[in-house]
Parts: sequence; structure tokens; C-alpha cells
Amino acid sequence: MQLKKQQIADFNKTKTKELNSQVEFLGNYLDKSGVNTNEIIQKLADFQVAIPSWALGAGGTRFGRFSYGGEPATLEQKIDDIGILHQLTQTAGAISLHIPWDIPKDYKAIKERADNHHIIFDAVNSNTFQDQPNAKETYKYGSLSNVNKAVREQAIAHNNQVIKIGKKLGSKSITVWLADGSNFPGQNNFQKALQNTQNSLQEIYKTLPSDWKMFIEYKPYEPNFYSTVIRDWGTSLLLAEACGDKAYTLVDLGHHLPNTNIEQIVATLMLKGKLGGFHFNDSKYGDDDLTVGSIKPYVLFLIFNELVYGMENNTNNPDLAWMIDASHNVKDPLEDLLQSLDAILIAYAQALLVNQAELRQAQQENDVTKCQEILQNAYRTDVRPLIKQARLQTGGAINPIAAFRQFEIRKTLIKERGLHNVATGL
Repeated sequence: MQLKKQQIADFNKTKTKELNSQVEFLGNYLDKSGVNTNEIIQKLADFQVAIPSWALGAGGTRFGRFSYGGEPATLEQKIDDIGILHQLTQTAGAISLHIPWDIPKDYKAIKERADNHHIIFDAVNSNTFQDQPNAKETYKYGSLSNVNKAVREQAIAHNNQVIKIGKKLGSKSITVWLADGSNFPGQNNFQKALQNTQNSLQEIYKTLPSDWKMFIEYKPYEPNFYSTVIRDWGTSLLLAEACGDKAYTLVDLGHHLPNTNIEQIVATLMLKGKLGGFHFNDSKYGDDDLTVGSIKPYVLFLIFNELVYGMENNTNNPDLAWMIDASHNVKDPLEDLLQSLDAILIAYAQALLVNQAELRQAQQENDVTKCQEILQNAYRTDVRPLIKQARLQTGGAINPIAAFRQFEIRKTLIKERGLHNVATGL
């Protein structure tokens, strides 16, 4: 299905008067603080987040899945679903494909379908954490780090194939995440595993087009629980530097041990010009893949505070690739993504309210209380009217979830696709 612009315009009409008063009230308050409200609204309107092709169906647990019906069973249907998200929010203007889950059969038709929804193709993602049908070698004991050269070569060839697919679609980056590691002491030689991984990544890097980037993701544990080869941001950075200028670290919010200071990691990587991408989600224990901002919204704000500072001051760091990497079993996947997009924009808007000059001065004076007040004043400001105004200006729905339900989108998808349609790759 595809929404009509007039549907959204009619939906917004009933809410515009209330929004105007909210924006005027907040604008008057912010103007007194020297904040350019229109500038923030424009930055929110310009902000785009990629939606992964694997997040559009029910998922989220390792033991079972409970479909909401009407799931997208083909790449074409996944693009259509992201088109709905983008129509409602005007923020979901990109799709990130996972290969081989979503290999296009007709590249021209797929690109035309995405263009019709005003969607571009973001980073392509390789998969060496699963054995693929008819594969000669197994990844049971690792892929790029494997002691067996034939396995490493197969994994390298797969990544190179992913790059070729991405080139056909207009992507400009590849994300590499490895499940490689060990479950028992003595199972792996740590140094050899890391060296094999570095050599393999360097081979993939050689085939990278001149205008592409390689994002190297890290994760402390799961599926291996004794050791993971690329276990933290330092290891990712080490490998990125070993590959070259086009290789960067990718930060996934869920890929950290409890209470890790992620904002400090972000700041360090941006200082070094090596933060390439960001995967948004939230967690209580580990890689929970929960809705963005559902557990630790203040941490999300603090991370964005560092991101905003870095985007303004670290000119050596490239423009960042933003993507949601979340899914869950007990919520409608599209509603979950709408909530995540909202949370991202809220944290971004709050961070834009921070008076960086005032904060730097308070830091210089070691005024710890004032530093905290500056941050918390920004965080406690209800910026939702600014986000709604940005959506209104770009043709999105003022309240995307309310519109999603009023338009009975899930009911329509079930009618079109059936109750038992299952998304691929999960």
C-alpha cells in the first residue's frame, strides 16, 4: 500500500491549531535563551535514518517469533513498508540491505521502486554468521578469523559479492559484523584469530570502490561467550586503521557491556576521525534490540550531545551513517520503528539545545554543578513540538503512530498479504 499526500494533510488539519500554539510557546521560551528555533526545526527536517530490511517483521527473541500478520515476504514489500514509514515521518529515507537475505532479482525494478518512495540504499550488510545453502565451507568455527584458509576465502568472497550488489544499487558502504569467537578457554589462539581477521578485512578493503566506506562493527559477546574477536571499539579501531582511510568503526548501542560509557567512546572516535556509522536501539541487559529510548533515554541524549559536538568540531570525521537496528516480538514492527524514529529526533533536538559555549566555559571553570544543570535543562525540555513542526513542514504526519492506527495500515497489510506472511531473513 501507499498513502496519499492528501490523507496525511487531512489528518494534520485537526491537529495544526494545537501544534501552532505549542510551537509558539516553546519558541518564545527558547528565543530568550538565544536558541534559533527555526534552525533546529530545519536540522530535524533534514535528518534521515536508514531502516534495515530485517527489522520490518516480528523478531527480537532467540527462541520464537509471533507474527503480526501482513509481514513483508519480499524485498519489494519491505521497500513498500519503509515507504510508509517515510511518508509518515519524512525521516526514514534509506534502506539498509542484508545479504543474502535480500538480494534483488531485478535491480532496475528495485531501484525504481525505491525511487518511487524517495528512498536511497544505505550500507549493505554481509552475513558470515550463518551457513548459507549449498556453501562449501562452514562458519561453525568462525569466518574471517577461521584457522582454515578455505573458510576465510569463502567469507572474503561473500563480502566482495556484497560490495558488487551494493554498487548496482547505489550504496556507498559495507558493514562487516563478525560472530567469530570462542566458547571455551584454549579453543582459539587470540593473536592468530585477530591476525587472520585483519588480513581478511584488508583483502576485502582492496576491492572497495574509491568512494566507498567500510564500517567495522564490534560486540563483546553473543553468540560466543568466552571470547569475541572484534570485542570492543578499540579492536574495531585497530582493524580500521590497519585497513586504511576508508575504514571506520561502527557503534551499535546494544553492543556494549552494562554501564559502558558509550558517549565517551563516541567522542574518542570522532576526535580520531574514525566514527563511521551508528546503529540505534536500546537494552536492559545486552543486545536486547529494544525500541530506541525505551530504557535509557538520558544516555541517548548524552550520546547525541557528543555527536552534535563532534559534527560541529571534528571536521576530520566524515558524515555519519545512521541506522536503526532493533526488533521485538510483542509490538507491531512498524509502530516500533515509528517510536524509535521519534526517540532519535527527540534526543537530537535536545542535544541541539545545549549551549556548547556555556558548557565549555563551565568546564573550564570546573563548575560541575553548572555543567550538570546545562545538560539537564536541555534534556528536560519538551522538544516534541519542534519535531512535529518539522514533520508538518516536510509533509509527514504530526503524530505518525496515531496516523498509522487511524489509517488502519496493519489491517490493510494483512488484507493485502495475508495473516501468515513471514518476513525473510529472521
